[in-house]
Amino acid sequence: MSELMLSVKNLVASYGQVDVLRGLDIEVIKGEVCVILGANGSGKTTTLRSICNMPIVNSSGQITLDGQDVSSSDTGLIVQKGVAHVPQGRGTFPELSTIDNLHLGAYVRKDNEVEDDIDRWFQMFPVLKERKDQAAGSLSGGEQQMLAVSRALMSRPKLLLLDEPSLGLAPLIIEDLFNTFEEINKNEGTTMLIVEQNANLALGIADNAYVLETGSIALSGPAAELKSDPAVQEAYLGA
Repeated sequence: MSELMLSVKNLVASYGQVDVLRGLDIEVIKGEVCVILGANGSGKTTTLRSICNMPIVNSSGQITLDGQDVSSSDTGLIVQKGVAHVPQGRGTFPELSTIDNLHLGAYVRKDNEVEDDIDRWFQMFPVLKERKDQAAGSLSGGEQQMLAVSRALMSRPKLLLLDEPSLGLAPLIIEDLFNTFEEINKNEGTTMLIVEQNANLALGIADNAYVLETGSIALSGPAAELKSDPAVQEAYLGA
């Protein structure tokens, strides 16, 4: 039986009086890539925020990370337990340099291998090494996304949450980025939960997927099956 990295049961979430999620059940298997698809306003971003228990959203339900119940844990503790979140819109510290952003990503660590990991992500994203002393805010959109992902990986997370990583990027950069996600998953064993509207690329690297509609799960299953589902093709794949 496959071991779960993340289990979400009966997740309900709202912003003030506005209900967004209506009892979601999601499972992410350890070592796999899981994708959440859905139109704008379907609740994808809120799902990731709720998993991290971010204070901007009111949520309830049971969230289990690697066998531990973190439903009532604050965001900082969830990060310490192995969750890294790359939010929509990059989320870098624009006034700090590239290398300072990477060091900040490792702030929860106590080991002496931080510099080795910086070198590793510089090898993965060579342009970041070229820009290591440059302010993050002066990088291109694609470079900022590479930096945001690398900074999240600096914490050596058990679970990497990615919110719309393709947003605002050119098609070739998006394709390279998703190829990198697949490589990181295979080589590092990093479990990923990706929220995405580019269904073709997302389903192409995913093991399993969920489709959200107005705060509820409309479809779920193996990514290959959803990719061939007529309803998914019509709604998300341009078929």
